[in-house]
Amino acid sequence: MIIGVPKESFPGERRVALVPTVLPALLKAGCEVMVEAEAGAAAGWADAAYAEKGAKILSSRDELFKRADAVLQVLCHGANDRTGHDDLKLLRRDQVLAGFLRPLGSPQTVQEIAATGAIAFAIELMPRITRAQPMDALSSMATVCGYKAVLLAADTLPRMFPMMVTAAGTISPARVLIVGAGVAGLQAIATARRLGAVVSAYDVRPAAKEQVQSVGGRFVELELEAQDAQDARGYARAQDESFYRRQRELLARVVAESDVVIAAAVVPGKRAPVLITRDMVARMAPGSVIVDLAAERGGNCAATRPNQVLVEHGVTIIGYFNLASSTPNHASLMYARNLTAFFLHLLKDGKIALDMEDEITRETLVTRGGEVVHPRVREMLSSPPPQTGVEHGA
Repeated sequence: MIIGVPKESFPGERRVALVPTVLPALLKAGCEVMVEAEAGAAAGWADAAYAEKGAKILSSRDELFKRADAVLQVLCHGANDRTGHDDLKLLRRDQVLAGFLRPLGSPQTVQEIAATGAIAFAIELMPRITRAQPMDALSSMATVCGYKAVLLAADTLPRMFPMMVTAAGTISPARVLIVGAGVAGLQAIATARRLGAVVSAYDVRPAAKEQVQSVGGRFVELELEAQDAQDARGYARAQDESFYRRQRELLARVVAESDVVIAAAVVPGKRAPVLITRDMVARMAPGSVIVDLAAERGGNCAATRPNQVLVEHGVTIIGYFNLASSTPNHASLMYARNLTAFFLHLLKDGKIALDMEDEITRETLVTRGGEVVHPRVREMLSSPPPQTGVEHGA
């Protein structure tokens, strides 16, 4: 089994799918690893470090795709809407592709991958079950994003985060509000607390209260009850517009009192709900900061501009995409560990085994045999049931 690791082609992407420290586990399993030249350079991993661990360095991307039985990427076509399409012509039938595909956000691109005949796995569809935790790349990247969002806010805010007792008197701590207490939100709470801020958090899911408190945040209670607040996977469910309207009304005061708002409320496969209106932005104190981690999905703030920073009513609104790539070394290390654990889980006797009785395989497999096979993606495409069989080898 030859594993190919191409250099990421999305503009500005600095992560890499595998790092040298994970290669011994793959080589021990009987795999051969080929890495495109300088694939890890932007993340601090030199070609020599890969070669030292047993990888072969290839200068040609075309050659790497041609020789690899499995291609491991960070942003595959779908998640990479700029240059990902260029790799389609390099994929071949029964070649394995694994990485972020954004199948629920752009299901049409999954059809394009299926047309190549490749066997594609979307790492972001990993089920939230105990034995899949070491493979949960989505949570790993969300952790990086939550951490970096707070650092961006602290760097932008024209005041310091911690309370300080100085010769000039006492300086009060910054007040930080986290909207959405998923993995990114919880990491944002923990990071803001470490920097000395007073941190509050809100989430539509009642179960999030205990998690918020466990990392030192104060949970904001609103007189509002969501219907079926979370799905079986633990993610927030979308609510109707009347719910979001009432939610915005109740959040307005809390937002106005905050120096920093980190917005991280997303619903998988859907546009992010607008929770912070322009009127709410206008009521914040000049110099306040909003970091919208949902910007790529439309944004939790009505004033957010995709992948831009703007100032409105004296409030700085940061809507950067792909924050995980801004901390590429550790982000790549975490992702590589997740992807390696997943790949070794699939590997049986030197081959990829498609055991459809296995929940991890079943939930992440999106294309096979020229068809889109994932039920949720097919539903979005309104496709008939797939004709592909479910034999256990590939």
